[in-house]
Amino acid sequence: MGNCIRTLSERVNLITSDNLWIEGTAIQQLETTARLTGMVRVSGMPDLHPGRGYPVGAAFFSENVIYPALVGNDIGCGMALWQTDIRAGKLNLDKLERRLGSIDGPLDNSWAEDVKAFSLSRTGHEASLGTIGGGNHFAELQAIDTVHDETLVASLGLDRKTLLLLVHSGSRGYGESVLRRHVEVFGHAGLDPKSPEGLEYLALHDQGLRYAEANRQLIARRLLANLRAKGCQVLDINHNLVSSATLDGVQGWLHRKGATPADVGPVIIPGSRGSYSWLVKPIPSAISLFSLAHGAGRKWLRTECRDRLSNRFSFDQLKRTSLGSRVICEDKALMYEEAPEAYKDIDSIIETLQGASLVTVIARLKPVLTYKRRGCCP
Repeated sequence: MGNCIRTLSERVNLITSDNLWIEGTAIQQLETTARLTGMVRVSGMPDLHPGRGYPVGAAFFSENVIYPALVGNDIGCGMALWQTDIRAGKLNLDKLERRLGSIDGPLDNSWAEDVKAFSLSRTGHEASLGTIGGGNHFAELQAIDTVHDETLVASLGLDRKTLLLLVHSGSRGYGESVLRRHVEVFGHAGLDPKSPEGLEYLALHDQGLRYAEANRQLIARRLLANLRAKGCQVLDINHNLVSSATLDGVQGWLHRKGATPADVGPVIIPGSRGSYSWLVKPIPSAISLFSLAHGAGRKWLRTECRDRLSNRFSFDQLKRTSLGSRVICEDKALMYEEAPEAYKDIDSIIETLQGASLVTVIARLKPVLTYKRRGCCP
């Protein structure tokens, strides 16, 4: 266990291994964050990589102060996994791809009752509900490739004969507006969570979580409707949030920035498109601030990807993966930015979490069809 948990300073540790490369800038950001007022402990996950001033793939525990900038602009970004009734055997990918259609535009009026059922407050960002967005967000049909724990697979209601649907998205423009509002007044300073300003942010933040969860449900339902399929949600988890927590008897606030909660039951840790995803059972631990990696983690900056890959792969070649799956994306810049080569090896991430005694593996999932974007995002 100790070999995969490295103490960097009194307040900072990093879950890593000799098989993983973590950029020095990300570690520097981790240590800088640990010096913020009220910060008690900071833990970097195996997928740690640099962000805009703060690292992505980390958890932060503070006392008497919350930091909206640590949560970031995509409040509630996370993963939802659905069991579908689409048969996994003898798939016709051409037919599946045609049926999938496009979900880039706003929901039409036929979805009004579905949206109303979530009882969301008006935000001005309703047009983006049911849409994935850009960046590393996606929806992916997956097949169960390997089962490591038959009992847990059965308890989750998963069926090896049918496909799963994984949705990765968040609160879209709403979360960005909440962070912008905070930064315009306070910059990157923290807030007293009991102050009027702190309470106002927490209320907006909690609304962002509900918005993100509703968005993932609407994305899944929309895709299933296009595919003329049925499904049910198996799990839903948020990666970007702040919540009250107790650590070693201290009451404080746990911030997650691109980190999977380890205290909510089974979770999914996806690879990049073109690589496997892993369904795991967390082993909650204060060492990792009850958090896990949320994916493979970026290896290259987005601005580097096209130059690195354009001589190796054409745009159309990137629509097919080494695992035989397909990618739906008509945005050339996004296709290169999100190429599998731009990410770390997901298997090494999972092995590191296992080596740190933070997870046991339930199943490995294989991509079949990944949806990024057909047109422009609203």
